[in-house]
Amino acid sequence: MKASTWSLCTLLCLYTWGQSEGYSRGPTLNRVRRAPEETDEDKGPKKCSYTFLVPEQKITGPICASRGSSLPDKDRVTRMDIADVRELLTKQRREMDTLRLVVDVDGNMVNEMKLLRKESRNMNSRVTQLYMQLLHEIIRKRDNSLELAQLEGRILNATAEALRLSARYKELEARFSALAAVVNNQSVLIGALEERCLQVYGNRRHEPPAPPLVQVVPENIPVSVPRLSNEIQRDHSRSISRERGSRAGPAPTGSTLDIKRPPQGNFSSEGPYRDCLQAMQAGHATSGMFLLKPDGTERPVQAWCEHDMDNGGWTVIQRRKDGSVNFFRNWENYKKGFGHIDGEHWLGLENIYNLAKQGDYKLLVEMEDWMEKKVYAAYSSFHLEPESESYRLRLGTYQGNAGDSLTSHNGKQFTTLDRDKDAFSGNCAHFHKGGWWYNACGQTNLNGVWYAGGVYRSKFQDGIFWADYGGGFYSMKGVRMLIRPID
Repeated sequence: MKASTWSLCTLLCLYTWGQSEGYSRGPTLNRVRRAPEETDEDKGPKKCSYTFLVPEQKITGPICASRGSSLPDKDRVTRMDIADVRELLTKQRREMDTLRLVVDVDGNMVNEMKLLRKESRNMNSRVTQLYMQLLHEIIRKRDNSLELAQLEGRILNATAEALRLSARYKELEARFSALAAVVNNQSVLIGALEERCLQVYGNRRHEPPAPPLVQVVPENIPVSVPRLSNEIQRDHSRSISRERGSRAGPAPTGSTLDIKRPPQGNFSSEGPYRDCLQAMQAGHATSGMFLLKPDGTERPVQAWCEHDMDNGGWTVIQRRKDGSVNFFRNWENYKKGFGHIDGEHWLGLENIYNLAKQGDYKLLVEMEDWMEKKVYAAYSSFHLEPESESYRLRLGTYQGNAGDSLTSHNGKQFTTLDRDKDAFSGNCAHFHKGGWWYNACGQTNLNGVWYAGGVYRSKFQDGIFWADYGGGFYSMKGVRMLIRPID
């Protein structure tokens, strides 16, 4: 490489010999420095001027051109050498362009490779995601298959149980048919015995005459009646109709003196108090169930205290609202009480007597018809006489908007199915299906049968009626009887 450089330098020196100024040749050489030219006046030997050129192709050594024939012919640079150098440079330039093109192409390929790798990674992630979804779907279908197998097992068990029950039902049906045949035979025998008794004794027993119907034309009869009904609430019609067949009356559903089940709703374990007014004065301002122990009694009684009306302190002694409790009871039941304190109930004649004898009490009768209208009848005083007087009713003067249907019962004794104390020749409790202070039989029957719908059809007036509001054949939807000490 150094020999070629010196040859190029010599060639350029010969080419520039005799020129007064330095020059640069080609687009790839630049003049660096020129030596001053000697004149004729100068004394001494002639000197060679040097021009240093820097090529664009990274030529690192100086290139000089000399004027004169100081070099031998074999070392001189000819035009052919220059052409060869130029051809070499041109070839190297083409190769460099080719290399640049190759580098550009390789760079694009590298970028494409990077993009392909990135897409490959994305595809791997997507494939992994699809694989997980497929695995989850397989697991879910397997679980569904297990659930389906379990469901089929349960269906088979239920089917087997249904078949067993069907067989049992057929067996019971056969037994019922046999019992029905026995009953029919017994009925035939009873009929034959009755005929024989009639032949022996010669006359029939006369049925007692029915009491007179209430003839009061109410001033405040409900304007619209939803429907006619002679059915008790469906949930209790069967039990009540069965219980009517017993002259002694059914057994109580629960005495208020014995708490046989956990109380529902609001209940206070404090006390006992002498009445609900004392419970309210003790700080209990919310209505609910409380333990009361009237003066002179030994055992407490559970009662509902109403504090949300008329200054509070009212003791509920009777409630009717849905027909869930049968009020066709005997004397002992009405004496002790029955029902549920937070629903339909009768507090008990003995408990009412003990409460009212503590002082001066007043009575409030609150009624609701089937148009959801509420009316009331208030009496200025209220108390009962002891059991020896059959809990005779004592009332004060009337005030209210329901009409006075209870004053005609004032001074009357309490009558039940098994203890007749009314003024009628028969037993009013038998015809009115409840216990009450009947006259003969009277203008009200708040312990009668709960009929749904208001107006009812019955041979006797045995609904929950208040004669001065609705008449004798309109059964009220709800009734409450409450007592409170007089202020």
